[in-house]
Amino acid sequence: MTRRFRPADHQPPLPLERILLSEPPDPEAIEMDVVVVGAGPAGLATAIELARLVRGDAEAGGSLGAVNIAVLDKASAPGEHSLSGAVINPRALRELFPDLKDSDFPLHTPVWKERTFFLTRGSAIPIPTPPTMRNAGFFVASLSELCRWMAERAEELGINLLSGFPVESLLLESGRVIGVRTTPSGLDRSGEAGPRFEPGTDLAARVVVLAEGSRGPLTMAWRQSQGIGSPNPQIFALGVKELWEVKKPLDTVIHMAGWPLPRGTFGGGFVFPLAPDRIALGLVAGLDSRNSSFDVHESLQRMKTHPFLRPHLEGGEMVEWGAKTIPEGGFYSLPDRRSGDGVLVVGDAAGFVDVASLKGIHYAMQTGIFAARAIFRALKAGKSGYPDCERAGGSTREPEVGIAASAGGVLSASTLAEYDRETNESYVISELYERRNMRLAFRDGLVIGGVKAGLMMLTRGRIPGGKIPVVADALVERKVEPAVPFVPDGKLTFAKADAVFRSGNRTRDDIPSHLVIGDDAGEETGQELAEFYQHLCPAGVYEWRDGRLVVNAPNCVDCRATDVLGPRWSPREGGSGPAYKEM
Repeated sequence: MTRRFRPADHQPPLPLERILLSEPPDPEAIEMDVVVVGAGPAGLATAIELARLVRGDAEAGGSLGAVNIAVLDKASAPGEHSLSGAVINPRALRELFPDLKDSDFPLHTPVWKERTFFLTRGSAIPIPTPPTMRNAGFFVASLSELCRWMAERAEELGINLLSGFPVESLLLESGRVIGVRTTPSGLDRSGEAGPRFEPGTDLAARVVVLAEGSRGPLTMAWRQSQGIGSPNPQIFALGVKELWEVKKPLDTVIHMAGWPLPRGTFGGGFVFPLAPDRIALGLVAGLDSRNSSFDVHESLQRMKTHPFLRPHLEGGEMVEWGAKTIPEGGFYSLPDRRSGDGVLVVGDAAGFVDVASLKGIHYAMQTGIFAARAIFRALKAGKSGYPDCERAGGSTREPEVGIAASAGGVLSASTLAEYDRETNESYVISELYERRNMRLAFRDGLVIGGVKAGLMMLTRGRIPGGKIPVVADALVERKVEPAVPFVPDGKLTFAKADAVFRSGNRTRDDIPSHLVIGDDAGEETGQELAEFYQHLCPAGVYEWRDGRLVVNAPNCVDCRATDVLGPRWSPREGGSGPAYKEM
């Protein structure tokens, strides 16, 4: 009899007691007006747009005055944890930097040619590129390069960019977010303070912007505490990407479906030209695959052996590797609201990704712009209408309508709700709504899903019209199947340990584990779970060895795939994880 299990039955709960702290900031806390968690495109766009608005207000003789903005990021330097495909729609960049031309942005080649293929094991069959996936007028880019460039623009505007400061907890007062606490550093393997121990730092803020990306624990904890749901649960994919120096130039953006993905698994591959001697390639697959031994990293390695791809890579060298999860639920998986007392959620943290067009970066930036505008208006209202407003622990007078909330200057949910209103009236939501069921249709398989998605494109989503319900990835039952052996050759194909080395991983070996494992991982289901996690994780963090689950936590590249289906991810010492340069 075939054994089956549901990952959710073995997943530990989100550790709310660590993430949400109902306590005031430390007396030595750094006081800021705005704290942005995450220096990806959403967080940096928020900070840049807000700083521009504040500067414009000052130049026009406004009364707002200085606004202290801090952007905290867990990477040791900007861009080192940023990874995407990436073909970028420059719409939001143009809005954020209206005085610049496209040639001023750190973008690579414009997309002039693109093709789509359906792969079988030995052939590549040309198929029409779906209209939603056409990229004429867009640009191939490196997200890590773009984030470094945006970080430089942010610092020029006087924004405090604090790299190497992951945020472990939200600080709350009566349910309102009043600040954050960063993760301590210098702990030894057992979690005790070592010789280089530094405690976490508290930052007080009038508003905290959560721009922490896919599966952000602060966002999930805050939503859970507030009871903020969504019509459908969020579902996710895992993308694994490589950067290659090649001998043969590529001038075409290539999309691929089919092999080597197993039947019933949604996803596809891509190859993008970055320069005459450099290409990016990768594979993205939904985390709802019913095969317990499905392995995205190994599938990418197999994909490279295809006779269609091998000639592009032979004689070349893989120079960088990375992985990340992608929220794929679309319109029906967006939170019912993305604002609250002292808090906003932007970008991937809220799920602003359109799978039908394979785009999310410009949505992340655009929602960051909307967040900045809402904060600016709220700060202006608080400055002009409530001048005696103090910081957390100060005045408790009831605010006037539209003015900063009574938690001593914490911006109220009513004022910050402007962010939801502007987002809901924007092209971001209208496009997501038009394509609201396209990804969900593929839960019925590639062929049926493709037919349904085609009808949805032709009718702009009017067929089937209503919501297609889905369940969370962790609730999808998995069939226990043996893995197909795979032996990498170290030239074209690579083991996970070699891949992690190419990510530039900087995690010290004696760091305490930041992964929360379920209690039953060592019982009868232990081996099945361990092998499932082993295939799920692209970085070789988990393995079943000598009758027990072994966790190689320093290998982690923070993709958060197992956080979707198994062990929970939590922030660790600043600067840990990958150090992407061109991803």
